Amino acid sequence: MTDTVVGAAGARAHPGTAAQAPTPDVPGEVAGPELVQLLTPEGERVHHPRYDLETTPEELRSLYRDLVLVRRVDVEATALQRQGELGIWASLLGQEAAQVGSGRALLARDHAFPTYREHGVAWTRGVDPLQLLGLFRGVNHGGWDPAEHGFHLYTIVIGAQTLHATGYAMGMQRDGAEAATIAYFGDGASSQGDVNEAFTFASVTSAPVVFFCQNNHWAISEPLERQTRIPLYQRALGFGFPGVRVDGNDVLACLAVTRDALRTAREGGGPTLVEAYTYRMGAHTTSDDPTRYRIASEVEQWKLKDPLERLKAHLVRGGWADQAFLDDLDREAEALAVRLREGCRALPDPPPTAMFDHVYAEPHPLLAEERAGMVDYLASFEDAPEGAAR
Repeated sequence: MTDTVVGAAGARAHPGTAAQAPTPDVPGEVAGPELVQLLTPEGERVHHPRYDLETTPEELRSLYRDLVLVRRVDVEATALQRQGELGIWASLLGQEAAQVGSGRALLARDHAFPTYREHGVAWTRGVDPLQLLGLFRGVNHGGWDPAEHGFHLYTIVIGAQTLHATGYAMGMQRDGAEAATIAYFGDGASSQGDVNEAFTFASVTSAPVVFFCQNNHWAISEPLERQTRIPLYQRALGFGFPGVRVDGNDVLACLAVTRDALRTAREGGGPTLVEAYTYRMGAHTTSDDPTRYRIASEVEQWKLKDPLERLKAHLVRGGWADQAFLDDLDREAEALAVRLREGCRALPDPPPTAMFDHVYAEPHPLLAEERAGMVDYLASFEDAPEGAAR
């Protein structure tokens, strides 16, 4: 890279980002010159000297469609869980722009490694949201092909996917592939050893990987100030690669910054840490009650920064989205919701022996023995006389 400056310890740093002095993280407030923003909360288009973006009205409408439909998937899945159709659901409410913007920056040959909340990234990679519901319904382990979509299976172990993404990137690097990986994780996961180990491996090998941290301010019930004493993006300096903070509720800025970081990775420039400064407007999962650890006024402050509303305001102000477009999109969202409701309830339950089907790639004698034992156990219920003790 030629457009770099030297930050702490001689590490590469993007101009105006990682070399800046720390800015305190105040709930509901985003301030400081290090924040990359292209669209204000009021929907006003602004420009950035490095991360600018040229868009057509069609592209803006397409991004807004993504945001609306991804949110509808999330709302519908939450309702299905409340109705007992899903075991649990991890909502992305408020984080749609970070996921759609970064997801749309990926090329077909790139690979994304998600946590369990990247429903918006899955959408941009062509994964049917009904397959996501199957995972949370407990009828499969992830019903999509990672190779087909360049989108790997959800990772429940916090931070482990950063090592997966780094290792995959190192492999592509050695194969000479002009491609990159992107690893998604949250602010809480940044405290995990796996994440820091991934940073080390990626840095010393110049692996083509982008670390995309969605800083939603809460690691379940732990606030951001319990995770770090400096802005998260500045942690990259200690590992020798650039970090940049982007407005995570600005889909255009997330697209521009991630596209630049991925291009750098593909061209041999090594890793970048992107901190998407956003907010989790809902619960951590449907088993969580956020009212027990955060105040309502904080949530209300962030509602004013809603990623959907700011892009809608920009579209309407520019005359690029009329009422007919918005009405058609509402109808499309409702049709998607109906398909998800009906499709979720129709997902077939797997047979109990399905748990043995994909443990090993080749036959394994111990697994075959365990499967046979399960078959015999299930058959004993069928052979027992009615009313007999079991």
